[in-house]
Amino acid sequence: MKLDILAIGVHPDDVELSCAGVLIMEQMNGKLTGILDLTKGELGTRGTAATRKKEAADAAKVMGVTVRENLGLADGFFENNKESQLKIIRVIRKYQPDIVFANSLDDRHPDHGRAAKLVEDACFLSGLRKIKTKDGAREQAPWKPSYIFHYLQDYYHKPDILIDISDAIEKKIEAIRCYKTQFYTKGFKNNEPQTYISSPEFMHFIVSRTEAFGKHIGVRHAEGFVSRKMIGLKSLDGIIKKKT
Repeated sequence: MKLDILAIGVHPDDVELSCAGVLIMEQMNGKLTGILDLTKGELGTRGTAATRKKEAADAAKVMGVTVRENLGLADGFFENNKESQLKIIRVIRKYQPDIVFANSLDDRHPDHGRAAKLVEDACFLSGLRKIKTKDGAREQAPWKPSYIFHYLQDYYHKPDILIDISDAIEKKIEAIRCYKTQFYTKGFKNNEPQTYISSPEFMHFIVSRTEAFGKHIGVRHAEGFVSRKMIGLKSLDGIIKKKT
């Protein structure tokens, strides 16, 4: 199955927090979207790998993605090496996405930047025909995505592109709230430690950031991305005309 967009996150919930709005909008527009989680998030202060798996599946249903897979790399200890690259290459060649979303290139959490470089390297190597991989018994054809867009996470980076997600903001928040062990949910209680992301203020931050990005392009909510590659347009019709 070929996907239009494959969103890759090192932890289950990275995608929901950072680019779920765009995935939902694109799915609403008839695109095929998918998610690849690199780890099970087993080192998270709250919850377990098992609870995160259930939460990720629930969030995938909310977002309407076609597929969601988990590579099972070691949370906190994965490396940008041949073994990890080949695992990602197999997924890229399996789904042949035109666009890949990846973690922020530089961020508070060291896994994010390391995962961003790992995904970049795997996307490049995936296009080399002399690297052989198989999907079961079938040899895979090389495939290189046209674009890699890095979504923004904790640190602020000036985005190269802002995408209107105004019609998807409620679904985005619903998808985030599927992670009840991770983020503040009214009425949900457990005995685990409170963290930066489990406070009500963190959810306010997520929404406020989409509002701030939206203000720059004259819409209610937007998500931002960084691209190392120059972005090309077929037409100027897709540009949002900011109201004065």
